[in-house]
Amino acid sequence: MAKALGVPWPRERMVPLINGAGRTLRWFVEDVWCQLGDDPARLGAPLFCSERRNADGTAARVSSETLRAGLAEAAVRHLPAWPESPTPHVLRHFCASELYSGEMDLIAIQETLRHSWVATTMNYIHVHRTHVEDAWLAGLDRAAQRLKGLMI
Repeated sequence: MAKALGVPWPRERMVPLINGAGRTLRWFVEDVWCQLGDDPARLGAPLFCSERRNADGTAARVSSETLRAGLAEAAVRHLPAWPESPTPHVLRHFCASELYSGEMDLIAIQETLRHSWVATTMNYIHVHRTHVEDAWLAGLDRAAQRLKGLMI
């Protein structure tokens, strides 16, 4: 569908690295990636390679299906109560929602997810039931602080 709309595919995505994933990724790039047989400096060299080789000897990319299967397997192991198998797209929704609940600006989330329209970003954010109430109470507290000096 993205190709039909003239959008280059795959689009560049920003991926927040949580729980020390940055250290793990750095280790992988510095100590493992260089041993995969492909030139890491080559433009377009895959970060995660399969065991297949291309005709020119470079490593082949891991398919999206491989990543989806790995995610499904990890979910079964680590999220047994999860009602269905999460997809990378569901994780993008979760990430957007977590960033918003952590008080990240909506426009910053839009940029992080590389959305063209803020309305798309708003569809990604799922607000917890207590968020509106908490925001209301915080607004009341701010108003009370501003009026504190005016009261006799």
